[in-house]
Amino acid sequence: MRTGRSPTVRLRRLSGELTRLRREAGYSREDVAQRLGVAGSTVYRIETGHTRPQSRTMRDLLDLYGVDGTEREALLALARDAGRRGWWHAFGDVLPGPYVGLEAEAASVRNYEPLLVPGLFQTESYARAVVGAALVKDPAETERRVTARMERQRRLTGPDALELWAVLDEAALRRPVGGPPVMAEQLRRLGELAVQPNVTIQVLPFDAGAYLGMGNSMAILTFPDPEDADVVLLENMGGELYLEKPEHVRGYVQVFDHLRAAALGPEKSIGKIESVEKEMAGR
Repeated sequence: MRTGRSPTVRLRRLSGELTRLRREAGYSREDVAQRLGVAGSTVYRIETGHTRPQSRTMRDLLDLYGVDGTEREALLALARDAGRRGWWHAFGDVLPGPYVGLEAEAASVRNYEPLLVPGLFQTESYARAVVGAALVKDPAETERRVTARMERQRRLTGPDALELWAVLDEAALRRPVGGPPVMAEQLRRLGELAVQPNVTIQVLPFDAGAYLGMGNSMAILTFPDPEDADVVLLENMGGELYLEKPEHVRGYVQVFDHLRAAALGPEKSIGKIESVEKEMAGR
């Protein structure tokens, strides 16, 4: 059993291993809570990756499940590593949820956005306008959110650069977020990113009409280690929803494949981006 680099990914793997061990040992969550003298909610939060077990609890769990030898040592090391902090922990007040930690370890992301340019592509001015539209009034909080978004973009460069395939509805290109000058700058940035070898951008033009998955943004994350299953993120006004069951992930992969097929090819998409940028710039 290997461990990933991201604490978020390590915690996710740890929760999965502990769930598997409990089931193989024939215990329910209530059984484990009773035997360890902890609340049932504690076992639930450990197995869903919401909290890392303390050292004593971790050892008690492994004792209960009869885990010893090299597997025990590997799991204890995994639990210790899951307690380390990634760069995003410093922005915990403005980066709720596990997404950025998962993104930091992902090998690839497939992203569909119907209304906005994805955060990994945003310029500072565009990001500031988006944050402002979210009714964030404190200037310091706005700047922290923008700084965190710019920090995330480091994943697009370097030897372990993220493979990013984005499908954008034409509405995301034409909505003048921050005004035409800000949007023109953002579209130029998209054009620059679209030629990077690890980035693919496709545009779903208005004349494509209705299409499968229309209007519901999503991201599908794949990890370098096959032991880490793919994750689908769905976002709405109620918050973030993460799907991990293979049948659910397969369904959204099929939806993304339909989106890719309905969109303009990468070269024609660059042409569309450049055309809209000229309109925004008033040329």
